[in-house]
Amino acid sequence: MCKPPVKILVLRRRHLTVLTALLLAAGLFYAVTYPASVSVSATGRQLPIYSVERPQKLCSISFDAAWGNEDTEQLIDILERYNVKTTFFVVGDWVEKYPESVKALHDAGHEVMNHSNKHDHYNALSAQEVIADVTACNEKIAAVTGVTPTLIRCPYGEYDDHVIAAIRSMGMEPVQWDVDSLDWKDYDAATICSRVVGKVKNGSIVLFHNAALHTPEALPEILESLIRDGYSVVPISQLIYTENYTIDHTGRQFPAQSKAEEETA
Repeated sequence: MCKPPVKILVLRRRHLTVLTALLLAAGLFYAVTYPASVSVSATGRQLPIYSVERPQKLCSISFDAAWGNEDTEQLIDILERYNVKTTFFVVGDWVEKYPESVKALHDAGHEVMNHSNKHDHYNALSAQEVIADVTACNEKIAAVTGVTPTLIRCPYGEYDDHVIAAIRSMGMEPVQWDVDSLDWKDYDAATICSRVVGKVKNGSIVLFHNAALHTPEALPEILESLIRDGYSVVPISQLIYTENYTIDHTGRQFPAQSKAEEETA
């Protein structure tokens, strides 16, 4: 059996030793730093409310109003027929164009909340610019309804940590959704209904738009189905917790446990 020359054997052993040391160092660095970075990201990330932990069959329906106004009055009539109150997130520019619709929503008992002033991409704005934009929309809504919004849905559903921090520094709560009707894609009424009814659960927040093509056609069947299944549809401010709560990594809001509950958990 042939044996390698001594010099080659020594060289190979040196290479192996160096390689092993490098691999061990890399493994140690990964084991130490990776969990730390995940922990910082998970605990430091700020999320809006997507849904709410509720033992009761409660859910909320919301509408974003940014451009058109073709169906707002029809939506008000449908919701009145089923004695359902909802939340409308409106853009400041929309308030200026359709103040009579904003007043009609408020007079009908629906919440009129903030959807930004210009529908800009908040991630591209500074914290100060976000606050200024939110304030401008709040002032326009308050001028029509007499009520300053406490909730906001970020335009395009976009946000990052600095956006959420800026909004909460104003004492406002950012709200997303966990059930998307996708009505803006002009799906037919049956498709919209199936999407919504099949996904709603306790504490769900549903997203619609006030000017989508088939939403007025789909809404009655959706409301009838939810009511038949025992759901109470309430405005978002009545669904969420306003104090002593936590939000998990999915954006689901939970009531904070009391000390007694934590001790028995």
